[in-house]
Amino acid sequence: MFFIDLRATGSGQISDKYQHYGLTILPDGAAPNPSHSRSAFRSREPVAGMKIRVALVSALMAVSGCTTLGKSGPTSPVTPVATPPAAGKVGTSIVAAMNGGLVGGSIGSGLSDAEKRKGLEAEYKALEYTASGQKVTWKSDGSTHYGEVVAAQPYRVGSQDCRQYTHTVYTGTSGVTARGTACRNADGSWTPLT
Repeated sequence: MFFIDLRATGSGQISDKYQHYGLTILPDGAAPNPSHSRSAFRSREPVAGMKIRVALVSALMAVSGCTTLGKSGPTSPVTPVATPPAAGKVGTSIVAAMNGGLVGGSIGSGLSDAEKRKGLEAEYKALEYTASGQKVTWKSDGSTHYGEVVAAQPYRVGSQDCRQYTHTVYTGTSGVTARGTACRNADGSWTPLT
């Protein structure tokens, strides 16, 4: 064990018996005596400053609890609602808030209004009710048009919950995919970001 006498260095250090962090405690004004054995300089008494540090660290650990951070950082992601609306229909005001969604863009250019409505409902259901990576599908009543929407893991931007998602529209066997992001409003509707 090494002993460092900071008082004897003349480096302007504060003379304090607690500066030695529990390695050796000497009475004020005492200098180390080389004739004493090593064990004479050891003390089992905890240093007051160390007690305070241990108490502070213990208190901080108790306050922090067992919180961990998810993959996306310190966010509180939206939890999808367990069940979609009755009869599978989404309210007109909810769908209108989506401003056409992804299906209202170029991927929906060959679709009828009824097919676009089904596509928008699928987008809303994917954003609001499904877990990350699960498909929400829709199919036209009388044609070969159908599609699927997949929403990614939710994340928080300010006070809003947002999700990235993809919508693929199929005509026969070929499909066209669009990607976007939408954020949830206080009334439960989702607004795509432009």
